[in-house]
Amino acid sequence: MSDPTSLPARPPLPVQNCTPNLPGFTCGLDATLRVVSGKWKPLILYFLAQGGPTRYGELRRSVRDVSDKMLIQQLKELEADGLVKRTDYKEVPPRVDYSLTTLGLSLAEALVPLCTWGTEHMAEVSRVFAEREGWTRRGHQPTG
Repeated sequence: MSDPTSLPARPPLPVQNCTPNLPGFTCGLDATLRVVSGKWKPLILYFLAQGGPTRYGELRRSVRDVSDKMLIQQLKELEADGLVKRTDYKEVPPRVDYSLTTLGLSLAEALVPLCTWGTEHMAEVSRVFAEREGWTRRGHQPTG
């Protein structure tokens, strides 16, 4: 990994001056991270944004490695937060689908730059994670 001290000086990123106006949040990023906290919520939002209403089974296949219990829990939280709409068609056999609300769609759109960053840096991130895995197996911590 390159030495971060050797990087050229960059101007600070333009950030909104954040003065919390609601108790409980330090800034807008804090509010956003609380809404998407959890390993699976950003992926759920991403896949729901791909094509409208989605059946549970399709979502389960898209969000690989998530357990049914965790997916159901995360969907309930996203619904309670007003980001996801659950539609139960009251049919036999049961038919339920999930879609994004307007608020959920706006959050999914805000995640697009993170998706782009991940795609552009996937090889480097994979390398870093492989190094970290090596440290963990050897019982070492990274140095400076």
